[in-house]
Amino acid sequence: MALIDIRFVFLFSALFRVVLIFYGEWQDAHMEVRYTDVDYLVFSDAASLMASGESPFKRSTYRYSPLLAFLLIPNSIIHPSWGKFIFSAADLLVGFFIRVILKQRKVPEDLCTYAVMVWLLNPFTFTIGTRGNCEPIVCAMILWIIICLMKGNILQAAFWYGFVVHFRIYPIIYALPIVIVLDPHFFRSGLRPILCHWTSAQAKDSQIDSEVIDCHDMWTAFKSIFTRERIMFGLVSGSVFFLCTGLFFYLYGWEFLHEVLLYHLTRTDPRHNFSIYFYHIYLHYEHELSVLEKLISFLPQFIVQLVLISSLAKDLIFCFFVQTVAFVAFNKVITAQYFVWFFCLFPLVLPWSTMKLKWEGLSCILLWMGAQTHWLMWGYLLEFGGKNVFLQLWVASLIFMAANTFVLIMTIRHHRYSPLFQCLAKSKNSVKIE
Repeated sequence: MALIDIRFVFLFSALFRVVLIFYGEWQDAHMEVRYTDVDYLVFSDAASLMASGESPFKRSTYRYSPLLAFLLIPNSIIHPSWGKFIFSAADLLVGFFIRVILKQRKVPEDLCTYAVMVWLLNPFTFTIGTRGNCEPIVCAMILWIIICLMKGNILQAAFWYGFVVHFRIYPIIYALPIVIVLDPHFFRSGLRPILCHWTSAQAKDSQIDSEVIDCHDMWTAFKSIFTRERIMFGLVSGSVFFLCTGLFFYLYGWEFLHEVLLYHLTRTDPRHNFSIYFYHIYLHYEHELSVLEKLISFLPQFIVQLVLISSLAKDLIFCFFVQTVAFVAFNKVITAQYFVWFFCLFPLVLPWSTMKLKWEGLSCILLWMGAQTHWLMWGYLLEFGGKNVFLQLWVASLIFMAANTFVLIMTIRHHRYSPLFQCLAKSKNSVKIE
């Protein structure tokens, strides 16, 4: 029996977020440093433009789907904090989805509650939504996709995957592991996939099942690549993505295509951020980098993603988590809001970790937070103190990168590999999808 009532956790979390939203209104009005995220002002301005029949992209630095501006139109009709309540509601929904996923995998009640608390009571997460950042909506959609796959609802998973990639481009990194896990040994027409449940004595030496290739000739293996489930997922998700993109391209033209999609491929941001690339970009900003130079920075990301996917794809949720951590760590631009991308997946892998909070877990937490605090110190001196500390800030970025890499390696080493699905051929518990 859980020591803490999960209903109390959700109620407290909801009330706390409401208080933070109202506190943010007061701080914005009375203090020099605003509580509200500057991006929220951009969202609100874009929504106001859309409400008046104009393009949201007339607002400089608005580089999101027009759907976000549409969602925030009530900001200028009902209340300026409308969007913060929407984002905070999505934040709570993420906590609910975390519980649903863990309960489906038979994780004990107390572990489920603690995992939900890791998300709901995390200062990084509860400030993101209340300050007006849209990332909780993306996190909620990603977790819903996982739930749909666990239930064998490939059509719905594909729809939401195409939608979330349109809404925020970074989930494109999950395409390959999803396609890999839609294996005919796990998914078969008319049958619900069988989940691998949590056990307290789960084998630590679990290995990735390689018998798919060993037991079939090459022609059968080739045919298994193009399964009904994979083709359906690709067609539906691709259709949804291109339908949304085509609709807004028709409405807003090349400006939409550049700001929402193409900009992120060749983005060069000279402002200081956690990325190790920022100093190089800052030094060469007046000398336009070639497209090749801009794209080559994706090469380390691409290599790391392939290595992680090839090793961990069948342990789908953990694969998502380490992919996201690596993607953020190696990105050309890193801001604090990006950490939420993997924070929403972190509670889902905790029950399968052998790392103890004392001392390895605590060491990883302190190392990661210490490296970030060290960077923030130099960032404060640069932005608010006016000090020329660009070189020191870049060194702090290197240290933060090293800390991320170390924590990622430690997390992988202490993870008990557990495929999300059992092989249908081995299971006698196959259930038809209703």
